Amino acid sequence: MSTARDHSVRAEARVVSADGTEIAFEQSGRGPAVVLVASALADRSDTTKLAALLAQHFTVVNYDRRGRGASGDASVYAPDREIEDISALVEYVGGSASLFGSSSGAVLALRAAAAGVNVDRLALYEPPFVVAEGDDGPPRDLAQQITVLLAEGRHSDAVKYFMTQVQGMPGIAVFFMKLMPKTWANLTKLATTLPYDIAVMGDTQQGKPLDAEEWKRVVVPTRVLTGGKSPAAFQRAALAVTEILPQADHRTLPGLNHGAVVMAPSRIAPQITEFIKG
Repeated sequence: MSTARDHSVRAEARVVSADGTEIAFEQSGRGPAVVLVASALADRSDTTKLAALLAQHFTVVNYDRRGRGASGDASVYAPDREIEDISALVEYVGGSASLFGSSSGAVLALRAAAAGVNVDRLALYEPPFVVAEGDDGPPRDLAQQITVLLAEGRHSDAVKYFMTQVQGMPGIAVFFMKLMPKTWANLTKLATTLPYDIAVMGDTQQGKPLDAEEWKRVVVPTRVLTGGKSPAAFQRAALAVTEILPQADHRTLPGLNHGAVVMAPSRIAPQITEFIKG
C-alpha cells in the first residue's frame, strides 16, 4: 500500500536534449505523467509545493528550464530548443505526458503541443497573451532593452525592468523584494533567461487576435485557468485560446492572481488534478 510519504520522495535526474544540453529535474509520485513548465524568472524551486500536491495523483516531473537551476544551456537560443527539452522529458517518462505551464511557461507548453510533442492534456495558468487593443502589453522595444541591460551586466536592473514594465509590479513592491537578499540574488541569477521568455511569447502580446494557424495542431484537451483577482486582459487571453482550440475550456478561480502557482498551490492543484484525470 502506498503512503503519503511515498509521494513526497523526489529523485533528481537528468535527460540530454537534442542539442546535447543536460536538463535537470525531480521526479515524484506515481501514475500518469505530468511535466511542470515554469514561467519567466522561475526555476523548479518555485513549483516544489505544487509538485508535491500533484504527486499524490501523478508521476510529476518538475524541471529546470535551460539556463536555470541545475540545467545546462547552449550558446545560441531558440524556443525550438526548449520544445526539444520538453520532448526529451516526455520520452523519459514513457513517451507521453500531460503538461502544466504558467504564464510564459503556459505558452511554451502550448508551443510544444503545436510542434507535435506527444501531449495527453494541457493545463495552463494565465498565458499572458495580449489580444485586445488597449490592453497593456509590454514595451515594443522590450527585447532590445533587456538585451542592452544584460550586455552591460546590469542583471538586477533587467529584473526590475521586466517586473515593472512587463509584469506590472509597482516599483515599491520591487524595492521590498530587493530587501530579501536571497530572493533577489536568485532572481538576478535568472535574468539571463529573460530573452528566452520574450522569444517564447513572440508577437503574441501586441493587442492583436491570436493567429489560429499558429496553434491549429493543438488538438488535445486543454484547460485554461485564470485568477479572479488578475487583470481582465488575462481573462480575454484565456477566452481567445478557448475560441481557437477545438477541445479547450476556461475556468476562473476566485480570489487568485498571477502569482497563485507559487503563492496558492493548494488552490491550483485540485483544478489540475480534476482536469488531467478527466
